[in-house]
Amino acid sequence: MAKLLIVEDDDSVRNFTARALSAAGHTVETAGDGLEGLERINETAGDYDLVLSDIRMPAMDGIEMARAVANAFPGLRLLLMTGYADQRERAVELEGTVKGVVNKPFTLSELRQRVGEVLAA
Repeated sequence: MAKLLIVEDDDSVRNFTARALSAAGHTVETAGDGLEGLERINETAGDYDLVLSDIRMPAMDGIEMARAVANAFPGLRLLLMTGYADQRERAVELEGTVKGVVNKPFTLSELRQRVGEVLAA
């Protein structure tokens, strides 16, 4: 399966997402915010099949992280998550870099389906 990085500041969402995707057979690593996520991406030279990131986080949000990732690793696939409509609109500027936005709250099957679609594309 795929190697994924989940970047999410909410422990419960991060743990739920990691467990769900691990149970689907993926190798999953996690980060607690955009700065930590960017650090992991840089440490691995972008060696992830997909980065799934929240948009709204302290320190560095998902949009800022996505911009940095797109510059350094243009082929790395990114999928964002948010529970805020205004944040979803911010992701539009990253079309081509970001492969979509998952609305929170999401179900286990919705999450697996969206991740599967992005990985298959």
